Amino acid sequence: MIRALENLTFKFEDGERVALLGHNGAGKTTLLRVLSGVYAPTLGSAVAQGQLGSLIDISLGIDPEASGLDNIYIRGRLLGMSAAEIKAKTPEIVEYSELGDFIEMPVRTYSTGMHMRLAFTISTTLRPEILLMDEWLSVGDEGFKHKAEARMNDVVQSTNILVVATHSRELALKTCN
Repeated sequence: MIRALENLTFKFEDGERVALLGHNGAGKTTLLRVLSGVYAPTLGSAVAQGQLGSLIDISLGIDPEASGLDNIYIRGRLLGMSAAEIKAKTPEIVEYSELGDFIEMPVRTYSTGMHMRLAFTISTTLRPEILLMDEWLSVGDEGFKHKAEARMNDVVQSTNILVVATHSRELALKTCN
């Protein structure tokens, strides 16, 4: 049996921006999944006090046969949003994603960039108190990348605690404290 993580003890406080640096297979994503509740620890406990948001897999739950609009609802529910929250945020998501009339078409007809714009926009609608990220998100064509970068900065600035897994020492030094 391979142990991905062993003997970890830590506590994050408001205002902390933490980077998990390491090579592939070091356990960064596994730790994020434990913190988010996807995996249960085999020993001990993981406790999060506050609204938790996860940008580990932004396409999780996207149904290629469903329309973009239907996927806003599906992904929103997976993120813990109520039906009323999703309904209220749908116009903003549609506008921000720049999908136009494609929003009514099945996601399987989208280009990869369109799919990623939709997934990114839905996933970054929430402003959780604790944000878990597996790498920094950068999506879409050149024009959308600048818009996405600004949105990511806004999401990160609005969260109380950030935990980001990355290979980039530069990102860690720029974003974390």
